[in-house]
Amino acid sequence: MTDTTQPAVNRRRFMHLAGGAAALAATGSAVAFAGSPAGTAGESLETIPLASHQPAKPAFEPLPPLPDQLAGGSVEPPTGTIPAPRSAPELFALEDAPTTLPFEFNRNGYVASADLPEELKPWRDRPMKWENVTPDNEHTYLDDAGVIQYRPSIDEPGYDQPVTQIQFGLSCVTSYRTETDPARKELYLTRAKAQAGRLIETHVETRGAWYFPYPFDFTHTTHSGVSYQAPWYSGMAQGEAISLFIQLSELDGITDEERTLYLAAADGAFASLLLGDDGTPWVVNRNSAGYLWIQEYPGATPGTGDYTYNGMVFAMFGLWDYIQATGNELAAALYDGACTTIDRYFPLLRNLRWISFYCQTHRIPTSSYHQHHINLLRQLHWQTAGPRFSHMADQLTDDFPYPSVPTGSNIAFAAGTHTLYRFDTDADGDFVESKGDAELESKSVTFSRATQAPANKRRRIKDRGIYYRINAGAYTGWWVGEYYPKAYLVGEYLPNICYPGRTLTFPAATQVTCWLLGTDGRFSGSRDVSFTNASNAPFDRRSVVNGRPMYRISGGFLTGYWVWAGDITVDGR
Repeated sequence: MTDTTQPAVNRRRFMHLAGGAAALAATGSAVAFAGSPAGTAGESLETIPLASHQPAKPAFEPLPPLPDQLAGGSVEPPTGTIPAPRSAPELFALEDAPTTLPFEFNRNGYVASADLPEELKPWRDRPMKWENVTPDNEHTYLDDAGVIQYRPSIDEPGYDQPVTQIQFGLSCVTSYRTETDPARKELYLTRAKAQAGRLIETHVETRGAWYFPYPFDFTHTTHSGVSYQAPWYSGMAQGEAISLFIQLSELDGITDEERTLYLAAADGAFASLLLGDDGTPWVVNRNSAGYLWIQEYPGATPGTGDYTYNGMVFAMFGLWDYIQATGNELAAALYDGACTTIDRYFPLLRNLRWISFYCQTHRIPTSSYHQHHINLLRQLHWQTAGPRFSHMADQLTDDFPYPSVPTGSNIAFAAGTHTLYRFDTDADGDFVESKGDAELESKSVTFSRATQAPANKRRRIKDRGIYYRINAGAYTGWWVGEYYPKAYLVGEYLPNICYPGRTLTFPAATQVTCWLLGTDGRFSGSRDVSFTNASNAPFDRRSVVNGRPMYRISGGFLTGYWVWAGDITVDGR
């Protein structure tokens, strides 16, 4: 469609690409626009700098609850001896603290960017809801000191669980930063300090570093090798603890004495990431190909472990925080190596057109972690200011998109015949391994005019494409395949905020339609463009818009327009 109501384009010469280099176009080389005379020159996208404004709030950004580190396993009372808590830890320099990297490892030059808006920094997307600040449910409750405890069931005793305590504390820190009510603000800080205090009281000093013990036995049901007797240690906890201590030290509500204590604790936790698997305990190793790993579940022998993706990235956030606070060069090297590892092994994390794998050792597709992988990769993009991790998040989003859609979502049906399906799922339309999304029946329906139907699911059907589940009316429970413009979900879904902006490229001598999105979620206008040579444009957002992956241009005369992924290339790919 051509929108002839668009404003006239500035008549000026423009820059376009030839063989990867920019050159001034000759006067006769021009960009053709809908509504403009053929041959009219337009402003070059290549000359527009990347946008530096703050990202807009996503229309709908799925953020599932933090994963339960102990899910899929059994927790038992300790068979080993647990170190006694300290009553008042002394502050002094650790003896034999490591001062060098544990070993050489592959690095690609990733840098922990300091230019990051506050809301995009680690853990800012995880505020503690007020109703959850005093938990009491089957698996978690607060002890007399206000420290969260993990219990296998409501009738069993609770245990200190470092990752649960750290994440609870970090969420409270996040809420403390934005809370305006003084009483609530004070309680958030009290809760966060209680978690940090327990970690400090129970930490173990060994090999010149601080470690945070798990005081119970644990065996995973399906992951062979994840079988521990207390005390045991996790690289996920070691890295996340750094984040908690650093972020607490930066708050305005703590004393100088507390700040000194938290910074010392961060130093102790960081030291554990400078120790390899040539002694015990250990959480860091180098694989046979020379890549650095922070092991959420270290193995019983050197070099072994679960090689878990999400646990490593969460630990990397601690390195990012430590670098920003201290400028430590060893931390920067570890962060570079860890990013290099995630980059290198993304093809093994990815499970093309399906749910990503939880870990490298067992390669089990785990739906509860797939969206976490997407969110974590997106944050690595923000933290490194490079596009590769954002591109990976896009690929995982297309492989297996977050299935639920907001209430009020509607499928637009074009006039004509459509095929509807019933698949073997659970009652809510979610995938069940034993059922396999088998097709149960299908039927054709014909609409004499364009119409719509409400939907509550948009997901990939096993070994098929993306489908929508109708949840009201005559066709409740039936699915229809996504196919623009015949059948598509109206509006913007699954946004990926790109900071800094990424780059898309229009092909040479090809007409491409760019779209404006109205407040109702439908396209409100368009503009056709054609460039003599390949031409670049910055974009700050990638979403599924009206059933297609699209990119929102953030600079130049097409600012605010969306372009379909199938019409352009992205990040030089």
